[in-house]
Amino acid sequence: PHKNNCLLKKIEISVAEAEKRTGRNAMNMQETYTAYLVETRAVESQAEGQCSPPDSLWRRYSEFELLRNYLLVNYPHVIVPPLPEKRAEFVWHKLAADNMDPDFVERRRIGLENFLLRVASHPILCQEKIFNAFLTKEGGWKETVNETGFQLKADSRLKALNATFRVKNPDRRFTELKHYSDELQSVISHLLRVRARVADRLYGVYKVHGNYGRVFSEWSAIEKEMGDGLQSAGHHMDVYAASIDDILEEEEHYADQLKEYLFYAEALRAVCRKHELLQYELEMAAQDLTSKKQQCEELATGTVRTFSLKGMTSKLFGQETPEQREAKIKVLEEQIRDGEEQLKAKNLESRDFMKSAWTDIERFKEQKNHDLKEALISYAVMQISMCKKGIQVWTNAKECFSKM
Repeated sequence: PHKNNCLLKKIEISVAEAEKRTGRNAMNMQETYTAYLVETRAVESQAEGQCSPPDSLWRRYSEFELLRNYLLVNYPHVIVPPLPEKRAEFVWHKLAADNMDPDFVERRRIGLENFLLRVASHPILCQEKIFNAFLTKEGGWKETVNETGFQLKADSRLKALNATFRVKNPDRRFTELKHYSDELQSVISHLLRVRARVADRLYGVYKVHGNYGRVFSEWSAIEKEMGDGLQSAGHHMDVYAASIDDILEEEEHYADQLKEYLFYAEALRAVCRKHELLQYELEMAAQDLTSKKQQCEELATGTVRTFSLKGMTSKLFGQETPEQREAKIKVLEEQIRDGEEQLKAKNLESRDFMKSAWTDIERFKEQKNHDLKEALISYAVMQISMCKKGIQVWTNAKECFSKM
């Protein structure tokens, strides 16, 4: 049912370009940063043949972060799409890991656009007003977000998160999900590390061909009959050596698709942590209620089941008057009623969370299988075409030699 509400049916979203800027930060110090141009265009008007001009505004990476943090706090049961990395990691060493490097900025631009498209195609997140304002309202957007006071909501709940290690009955499905996200993270980071090593080695192999090219060129200068053949062979080698930069750039693009899922693993874990927090609060409410009921029963029957200092003092200094006891019982009964309401509410909240979270997890798994399958197939196809080109170069060079 949500499919029709999908924002992407109504507007096109893109991060059209990145621009280096210099300005003063909150500490009034000079800083250089990258701003990204976010463009949106209504789809309806295009169908009528007239193309409306896009709305555009500039956003910094930190504003994307603010948007994501807001979504994380307000949609605890949703696996919020991750942002591309702030600094490049898992790179082959020829690639500058400098976050102002044009290639890196370009890849980050693609990543930020992908993030916006993921949010816009999410059945729940796409309806968020703050997200829509992010796309359309340049001035005052940050203030609007901060005025929602979402940080306070986040901090108070997260401080309590240390409690998660004391959950007595963790939910099996969420425990498994946690293991799954840990595994996803370790498998992908291993894959990325290996890929970076292979890319390094590949770079070396290709660049060696450049040496062949130089040798053949110099050799051709001192040979009369063989000169042309050597010259051509050298040329083929040079072309091959030069092609590696583009190949590794394209590889980096596939690596980014894997990295997105590396960061998705953390988003999955966040949902598990929030579930544990709910579970902990539920258990604490139940425990509190049980102990209040026990106190009430002890007061009513006058028997103390658990040894306590209070029990001892009342034995030593005489019992309370019936009136005092009645008053205490009344207070406890009131607290028990509240406690039961609270427990019911917690149970309901926990059930709702489970239901919504599980719907989103199923949606995520489908998306992940589709995306990773496509990325790995494209990567394999790219490797095959790369090998074919290599074979072609050597076939051409061999022809040059046999003509000599």
